[in-house]
Amino acid sequence: MRILFLGNNQLAWRILKHLKSRKEKIVGLVLHPKWDTNLPQRKKIIADAQVPSKNIFLGHQLKDPAVLKRIKKLKPDIALLMNFGYIVRPEFLKLFPQGAINLHPAYLPYNRGQFPNVWSIVDRVQAGVTLHYVDSGIDTGPIAAQVKVRTESWDTGQTLFVRLQDAAVDLFRKAWPKIKSGRLRGRIQKKRKGSFYKTADVQKIDAIDLNKKYRAGDLINILRARTFPPYDGAYFMDKHRHVYLRLTLHPKRAKPR
Repeated sequence: MRILFLGNNQLAWRILKHLKSRKEKIVGLVLHPKWDTNLPQRKKIIADAQVPSKNIFLGHQLKDPAVLKRIKKLKPDIALLMNFGYIVRPEFLKLFPQGAINLHPAYLPYNRGQFPNVWSIVDRVQAGVTLHYVDSGIDTGPIAAQVKVRTESWDTGQTLFVRLQDAAVDLFRKAWPKIKSGRLRGRIQKKRKGSFYKTADVQKIDAIDLNKKYRAGDLINILRARTFPPYDGAYFMDKHRHVYLRLTLHPKRAKPR
């Protein structure tokens, strides 16, 4: 199995390490550019992949026919997209006899798109991770495997993110042998159900209006979902200044009566 690996950040690095431990053949990499990624993780992916620099491409280059031609020459059987943030087009997908598989940290069809850890909390929907075949839509392709992840009332966007990452690695490890052998077929998603969010959608919930009435549970969910230090999240305005909010949750078992 000749693999074109498209990945970003720690999740991609962990999956890549697993593939290399199994001595899988990585023929090329597609990465986020330096200005759109975690640089230390990017360096680890490049170092561990051990592919020639001429076989390393950037996500925004996949629209270039010349780049697609170079990828085709690598004769990849399958594309694996691991936390990869760029949309791939049909002309790219045609290059892979075994298709392309994406690992999305959401329980599809819920939370297609960006920040599924946030929207699982805000919308109170099932969290999870899904391996799916890539089609022309965004996170809409047939589901190969998925697992639910429990969301606790004291979770923040950060703590849920970490658990989703761990669950994603575990799911991939279990599913990969079946993917490689062609025994893992996808089931069609119910596209009329679920949800989809763009990156900019979190901006609509981040601005807390001090003159607006909120249901207590809804406001707490926004604040905890957007708590992910060191990143900024929800805020209110004090004159011309943003005042950012982070919620600390400390669960403690009630004493028996």
